[in-house]
Amino acid sequence: MSHNTFGHLFRVTTWGESHGPALGCVVDGCPPGLPIAEAEIQHWLDQRKPGGSRFVTQRREPDAVRILSGVFEGVSTGTPISMMIENVDPRSRDYGEIARQYRPGHADYTYQAKYGVRDYRGGGRSSARETAARVAAGGVARKVLGDGIVLRACLVQIGPHRIDRARFDWAETANNPFWCPDPQMVPVWEGFLDTVRKAGSSTGAVVEVEAEGVPPGWGAPIYGKLDAEIAGALMSINAVKGVEIGAGFAAAELSGEENADEMRAGNDGPLFLSNRAGGVIGGISTGQTVVARMALKPTSSILTPRRSIDVDGEEVEVRTTGRHDPCVGIRAAPVAEAMLACVLADAKLRHRGQVG
Repeated sequence: MSHNTFGHLFRVTTWGESHGPALGCVVDGCPPGLPIAEAEIQHWLDQRKPGGSRFVTQRREPDAVRILSGVFEGVSTGTPISMMIENVDPRSRDYGEIARQYRPGHADYTYQAKYGVRDYRGGGRSSARETAARVAAGGVARKVLGDGIVLRACLVQIGPHRIDRARFDWAETANNPFWCPDPQMVPVWEGFLDTVRKAGSSTGAVVEVEAEGVPPGWGAPIYGKLDAEIAGALMSINAVKGVEIGAGFAAAELSGEENADEMRAGNDGPLFLSNRAGGVIGGISTGQTVVARMALKPTSSILTPRRSIDVDGEEVEVRTTGRHDPCVGIRAAPVAEAMLACVLADAKLRHRGQVG
């Protein structure tokens, strides 16, 4: 009942805190015989790790992963795969002043209210550092999915600045520190974030993630809907406050004619003329690209004093020091990919288990 595990057949349990000695995950349900190497998992972790540019936290963590179990002679054994990532640059002294104060926007108060105790160092278990373990698990999930499914994510909005869809190019995401598919938006975001960072403030973002090559039939109706499980997985990521699938909230503005994804006959099944559904209808994949977006709130750690209370109920002003992301969405793209990979790996195994 501690709710540190997600998934059904492909199950992931994460453990550890932001400033503890290490964090990691246990992946259970991975089929045997899949080639899995630390270097492959490390590739995905390197995309998420901090310190990559001036626009993210300057905490210096190599995020070096160690596979402790479940892999023998380079292949999965079918037993639990345990992975560990050591914390080497925590600087816990930065949090001494807020040991007895509740930072507005953080989980300080709610963790205290639930457990009666909290690890105030960097937010403890509620820190976005926990997502490193999810990215490691996502590396295993990609092996379950195979090379036929391509997962990718990008930022489509930072603060009030949205990309121009007419200039959307996935190849551009590798050419800038923002995972931005619109090259003309990069200097706009740079200038905006420099202003935000120098002011000691923060801003929100929208991340889009997709999976191309998902076959039709994955997911289940009613209570096992694929889009519901994707939404739940993305919503579980730190700072995410909204998730949409396909057209999402924009569908409320469409007519029935505009929203219907019309079909024509194709060589290998239906040929869809649009993808407003985001690749999922009735909770089951259609064979089209699965598309989701998640909105992340501004990082709650800012230098501007904010009104709050302490553990004794006294009114205080809290100013958060330390090293923080001015926009947590920048490093959320690899996390979104990992969570989508885990959901789809689970869906693949459940589909195979039910219908062969």
